Amino acid sequence: MRDAFFKYQAQTTPHPLGLEIARAEGCLIIDKDAREHLDLVAGVSACSLGHCHPEVVAAVQEQAATYMHVMVYGETIQKPAVKYAEELCSKLPQELQCLYLVNSGTEAMEAAIKLARRATGRTEIFAAKNAYHGSTLGSLSLMGYEARKGAFRPLLPDVRFLHFNQEKEISKITTHTAAVILETIQGGAGFILPQNDYLKKVRERCDEVGALLVLDEIQPGFGRCGTLFAFEQFNCTPDLLVIGKGMASGMPIGGLLSSFELMKTLQSEPKLGHITTFGGNAVIAAAARATLKALYSENHLEGSLEKEALFRIQLKHPLIKEIRGRGLMLALLFERAEIANFLVLEGIKRRIILFWLLFEPCAVRLTPPLVISKHQITHACQQIVDILDSFEQLGVD
Repeated sequence: MRDAFFKYQAQTTPHPLGLEIARAEGCLIIDKDAREHLDLVAGVSACSLGHCHPEVVAAVQEQAATYMHVMVYGETIQKPAVKYAEELCSKLPQELQCLYLVNSGTEAMEAAIKLARRATGRTEIFAAKNAYHGSTLGSLSLMGYEARKGAFRPLLPDVRFLHFNQEKEISKITTHTAAVILETIQGGAGFILPQNDYLKKVRERCDEVGALLVLDEIQPGFGRCGTLFAFEQFNCTPDLLVIGKGMASGMPIGGLLSSFELMKTLQSEPKLGHITTFGGNAVIAAAARATLKALYSENHLEGSLEKEALFRIQLKHPLIKEIRGRGLMLALLFERAEIANFLVLEGIKRRIILFWLLFEPCAVRLTPPLVISKHQITHACQQIVDILDSFEQLGVD
C-alpha cells in the first residue's frame, strides 16, 4: 500500500506523514498495525464530532439507501438539503436566512466573491495579510502571502490587503469597494482573534460606503470556538457568511449564507450565476443535519470552552510562549520553528497527531474533535509537556 501511495497518488509535500489508516473512531485513528493514535487535528478542524460518530454514520447510511445524487443543486426539492437549510437558518440572524450549499469552503468563497461583485457592481476587494480562504484561484487571490501564491499569477485583479486588527487601515475601504473578506479568527496566521471591536468597526465602515462584509468561518464555525459561529462573540453580523469544514463531521461540504435578496442576484443576468453539480448532495446534507443536531444535544458548544480551559491549565511549559485561539481552535506558539517541528514529529512517534499552521512556522495547531474527553486531553497535554522537556534536554540552540 505504501509503494502504491507514492507511485499513484498525487502528493502535496515532498515528505508526507505517510500514516497508513485502517479505521478511525471518536478521537482515535487506528493504523494498519492496530496502534491507536490520538487525533488532535480532526482532519484540520473538519471532523467536528470525531470519526464515525454513530448519529452521522446512521444518517449517511439511511440516505445512501434512499437516494444519493439525482440532479444539479437548486433544480429539485431534496428533503435533506431543504431541512438542513431551514434548521441552520433558524439559528442565525435575519441577515443570514438563505443558504447555498457547495462542496467545500473554497468553493463557497468563490461564490461569495462572485456574489459580492454581482450585487454591488464594483470590483475592488479587500482581504487581510496572511489570510487563508482556500486554494482555488479566486480564493488564492485573497491570500496576502506572496510566497504561496506568486507561482500561480496572474490572479484576480483589484484585490487589496489590510493588516488584520489595524484600525487605522479601515479607511482604505471606500465607495469603490465591493467587499471586505476576513476570517473571523485568522487561521493560518496563528489563530489570531480580532481585538478592540475590530470587526464591528469594519462592519460600520462597510455600511458607510456600501461595501459588503464577508466573514470566513470555514474553520472557527460549528461550535469549535464556543458558539455556533465565532462572529456571534464579536458584535458583528456579516452580509455573507462562508462556512465549511466541520459542517458534516468529515464529509465534503461548504456553504454560503446571506439574505434572500442578495442571493437571488445569482438567479438572473445571467441565469445560473453560480452552479455546482454536487453541492446540496442528499447524503452530505444528511450528515450535516445529524452534525448540527448533535452539536446541541451533546452540548459541544459550551463543552469546547470547558475543554479549552483544561488545555490551558495543563499546558504549562517554559517553551510555550503563548496559547492563541478560542475553544478547541488553539495554537501553541514557540520562540523558534525548530521547537514546533520537533513537537509535531516527535508526537507522531508517540502516537499523538499534531500539525503545523500555514503561515506561522513557530506554531502548532490543537484542533481536536469536539468530542475529545477530559482523560484524552490530560494524556495529550502530558505527552506534549514530555516532548518539550525532551527538546530542552537536547540542548538545541
